[in-house]
Amino acid sequence: MSLFDRINNHTNSQPKNDSPKSVTVTFEQLPENLTQLQNTPEAALSTPFMTAALAVCAYCCYAVDREAGKEMLNFLKGPRPLSNYDIQFINDRLMDKQYLPFSYFEGAVPANNYRPDEPYRITFFEDPYSYKDEGYAKLNVRSGGADSPRQIILRKKGDQWFLWEQYLLVGIRVPAARDDWS
Repeated sequence: MSLFDRINNHTNSQPKNDSPKSVTVTFEQLPENLTQLQNTPEAALSTPFMTAALAVCAYCCYAVDREAGKEMLNFLKGPRPLSNYDIQFINDRLMDKQYLPFSYFEGAVPANNYRPDEPYRITFFEDPYSYKDEGYAKLNVRSGGADSPRQIILRKKGDQWFLWEQYLLVGIRVPAARDDWS
């Protein structure tokens, strides 16, 4: 089989998804600890969208209270808790950027220092490659401080979806209050 045939064969084997789905999850209040997170309907982790939304909530909590955020993230990671590397990575990314995870909620933009609208709404959307690997889901989410969407990867175990990888804690525009040029 030629390289061209292999490329075409690979492309044709991708799952067809003509109408990517988006799901908006709404929270009246953001959970501030593991108990509050586990008391949300989303804590069933029955869809990748639910787990993804709770992961953003957990990162918001982590920005304010590391221990509570860590407990929440470990719950969402299921059988694979945060490693020391993961914890250091999160600490580094959120150092002096506590606003970063809030930027994924509707209404949070640099001009209002990433203060989200209430109730808190977050929308994740699929693309044609969201389910290319069996047992995994890659969802996209927009930040009010970035031009391109960010991804989060969930992994299915049994009937539940768990946090596997995230590409959420990356640079965004600084909030107006911290922008020396505005």
